[in-house]
Amino acid sequence: MAKRKVQRRARKILGEEPVALVWCEIHKPIPAPPKDVHRAAGKGRLKPRHHWLLYAGAVVFFFVIVPMMLIDKLGRTLEQLLSGQRRGRRSEPPSTPSDTRRSSRDRSPENDREQDPTNGVFDGDWNLTAGQLLLRWYGHSPNPKRLVMLAHDRICVAASPRRRLSPTKADDFRSVMEFPLDQARIEGEAGQPRGYATFRIRFADGSWLETGRLGEPEDADHFLRTVSC
Repeated sequence: MAKRKVQRRARKILGEEPVALVWCEIHKPIPAPPKDVHRAAGKGRLKPRHHWLLYAGAVVFFFVIVPMMLIDKLGRTLEQLLSGQRRGRRSEPPSTPSDTRRSSRDRSPENDREQDPTNGVFDGDWNLTAGQLLLRWYGHSPNPKRLVMLAHDRICVAASPRRRLSPTKADDFRSVMEFPLDQARIEGEAGQPRGYATFRIRFADGSWLETGRLGEPEDADHFLRTVSC
């Protein structure tokens, strides 16, 4: 559960005791917006900033580990060729018309259907509230985590300026946007499986944004029980 200093900071921002709060993230990659829309919004980041150790690890992986794997695979392939792989192999029987028909049936429209371009993250309209919020998500903080706080008359979304943070201890977060309850509401179900729980922020203009990766189980369970009432 969030520590006292987190609760104290939340009270200071809201001016009252929060009804419920939870840390959450956009639990899927933010889809690529149209270039003109992104440009109009200031071309902000659409991905979180990672710690430098992650980039160092990527360099080591691509320039050390991958070449070693390729060399090992090449050595095994040559060993197989030298140990008798030159034996002729029976040619595969030619495909029959029935095979061709079956293959064409397998390539059904359902199998070829493209993935949802919004990735299930939001409603898809970049000009509405949820889309505009997504375009500025990482402009508020390089960390993907946001603290959603419910007050009696509004919903407050806060962020910490840190690149890395502990949801239970972070107490330097600040409010980045607030919505009166007639402009936004939270939709969620209580009792969702831990690790897969999500909720939506639905706005008055019909747009919505889905978040997941809810922090601290006690906070998440209380939050979902509150919004599902």
